Amino acid sequence: MESKSVKCFLNAKTILVTGVTGFLGKIFVEKILRVQPNVKKMYLLLRAKDCESANQRFNDEIIGKDLFTLLKENQGIKFNSFVSEKVTIVPGDISQEDLNLKESILEEEICNQTNIIVNLAASTRFDERYDVALNINTLGVKNVLDFAKKCVKLEVVVHVSTAYVCGERGGLILEDPHRFGVSLNGIPGLNIDMEKEMVEEKLNKFRAEGATEQDIKKAMKDLGMERATKYGWPNTYVFTKAMGEMLVETSKRNMPVVIVRPTIVTSTYREPFPGWVEGIRTIDSIVVAYGKGKLTSFLADLDAVFDVIPADMVVNAIIVTMMAHANQPSDDHVIYHVGSSVRNPITYRIFREYNFKYFTVKPWINRDGKPVKVARGTMFNNLASFRRYIFIRYLLPLKVLELINKLMCQYFQGICLDLNRKINTVMRLVDLYLPYLFFNGIFDDMNTQRLLSAAKQQEDVEIDLFYFDPQIIDWEDYFMNIHIPGIFKYALK
Repeated sequence: MESKSVKCFLNAKTILVTGVTGFLGKIFVEKILRVQPNVKKMYLLLRAKDCESANQRFNDEIIGKDLFTLLKENQGIKFNSFVSEKVTIVPGDISQEDLNLKESILEEEICNQTNIIVNLAASTRFDERYDVALNINTLGVKNVLDFAKKCVKLEVVVHVSTAYVCGERGGLILEDPHRFGVSLNGIPGLNIDMEKEMVEEKLNKFRAEGATEQDIKKAMKDLGMERATKYGWPNTYVFTKAMGEMLVETSKRNMPVVIVRPTIVTSTYREPFPGWVEGIRTIDSIVVAYGKGKLTSFLADLDAVFDVIPADMVVNAIIVTMMAHANQPSDDHVIYHVGSSVRNPITYRIFREYNFKYFTVKPWINRDGKPVKVARGTMFNNLASFRRYIFIRYLLPLKVLELINKLMCQYFQGICLDLNRKINTVMRLVDLYLPYLFFNGIFDDMNTQRLLSAAKQQEDVEIDLFYFDPQIIDWEDYFMNIHIPGIFKYALK
């Protein structure tokens, strides 16, 4: 890494960012504008039919969020003019060739001015429609790289993926594009062009047969899970993200391209303030269900490492990566795992204990004003025993109660509905997260540690401002005082 301040590197830079309405996208935009107000321009690509719609989305979904409170305080009355000067909203779509900018008056300007492209766009639903996930997570990557080839001042492209492109393989997972099935050469029979053609054929067939949109949606969701399972991935999300990485390998040519693979991303650790999170994300659904008393039993390998990393650390790693690889030779793309399983591991057993301690001291208050009492709950280490427990403890009594309810003119209807909701909540969480609750992989982060070490050795690099070392995290303090309170303050408000 060349000795240089990160803020100095960002000075007068022009950055094209996709996926800015997403969780990491918002944090990335806020961080750049706050720490380097002399950035030249940020082009923010938003999916919208026109400029008016794109600007409306920007105001509603990005700049209007609590996340930007500190930036607003720093800029004061100049905030709106500052944002107008530094940010250009670009209606576009990464699922389309040329990012759907061919008819835009901004295309030439963006191609002539852009120094850095950060691709954060993704559909993160585990069971997303296959056509949607394929277009965004896979084909969208190629569209971004093809557009990048037209940017005459381009210094680096950062593609943000996920560590779980490894599938369900365990052991030490290396930061290597040619290992663990993320190379096309390692997946017999998988052809991305044929996947695209198959999806188009099925959609045309459904429409010709007069299928409803609801039927098509279900069929596409089922197809995604089916194709993922066929080739060794647990869900549509990680399968299509893995294929996106495959296209980086085949489409990058001589461009400097870097892949950042975060693990499970959680609320902010420190900046712009601790605990900011948007929506109920991955593990947070388990936290909320447990705290509200809807999750009294679950299954997991309690000794398995639970790899989480705060969102601001991921964004800081992206920014330092941008500087480290700008204008660097690119014989092969470099991958950075950003996680905690090697340097500061936490297990599901410890995570369960933090949740129990938190909700014992600060219980969730029901609508009737009564606190919900939690217990550590019954844990199972295999699916078969868990299903037996659910059947005997909940499903069988529910069937009996439903029969009595019919005989007594729906007298127990409320209780039946409540019990049914609890069972559905548990089983939905199991279906979504089962592959990760028994995941025994550890994510090697040697490249990330080299990046961190190089940054620490350079006096000009503001490592306290662009921190991403997981070893600085006290997990008990983070979950008890930052993350869990943040879920209920920001995600559930």
